[in-house]
Formats: sequence, C-alpha cells, structure tokens
Amino acid sequence: MFNAANPASILVPMLAIVLLTVIGFIRMAAARGAAVKGGHDPAYYKAHLGKPEPEATVAAVRHYGNLFEMPTMFYAACLTAFVLPAVSMWTLIFAWAYVAARFVQSAIHMSYNNPSHRGGAFVLGVLCMIALWVNLGVAICGRL
Repeated sequence: MFNAANPASILVPMLAIVLLTVIGFIRMAAARGAAVKGGHDPAYYKAHLGKPEPEATVAAVRHYGNLFEMPTMFYAACLTAFVLPAVSMWTLIFAWAYVAARFVQSAIHMSYNNPSHRGGAFVLGVLCMIALWVNLGVAICGRL
C-alpha cells in the first residue's frame, strides 16, 4: 500500500475514491428507487419540480454530488504525482489519509448524519488535501 518505489502505487488511493463514488451512485439510485416505490411521484425526475424528495434521498443525492467536488483535486494531485514522478512516502501517506477521512465522512453522511461529526471528517480531509498539495508543490519547485 505504501510503496514509494513504485509510482503506480499512487493510483491505488485513486481507485479507492472511485470505488466510493460507485458506492455513492448505487446508494443514490437505491434511495431514489425506494422513494418512488414509497409513493414519490416519478415525474419529479423529469425536471426536479414538484414535491421535494424525502430527506434520506436528498442526503444520498447530495453525498453523490459531493464526490465530484473535493475529490477532483485529489485525482489531480495523484495524477500529478504519478506523471512527475513525485510519489514519495509522504505523498502516499497524505493520499491514504485523505481516502480514510473521505470514507469516514461518507459513512457518517450515509448513516446517522451528524453534521458536527461529518464536519470533523471533512476538515481532516481538507487538511490532508492541503498537505498533499504542499508536498507536491515542494516536489514541483524542486524540479524547476
């Protein structure tokens, strides 16, 4: 998992976030299916007009959308590290720490959804992302 000697090792944390995104999509689709089965008007999905989705469905949709926000910076960082190549032990540690924080945040969001707990995991993920990019910035500047 932490093999800085092999630059391709930075792609494994990316695969973990891709897996999380697929899980998020399945969770969203299941929540929407359950909403329709429970009586929510299927016509709502034509233009998202009418009676709003149930809270659990909204949370699943929001969770899936969140997986296309901050993780895009993560993908860019991992690909940058791979291409340079600048995959160090610290790069891998920061990448895996981000993955762990993102999985915790997702687990909280899709279960009991306490905003203060979810926010703590989010802040930890942001700090990991900043550390990852600072680490890459130093590597990039070192190559100039």
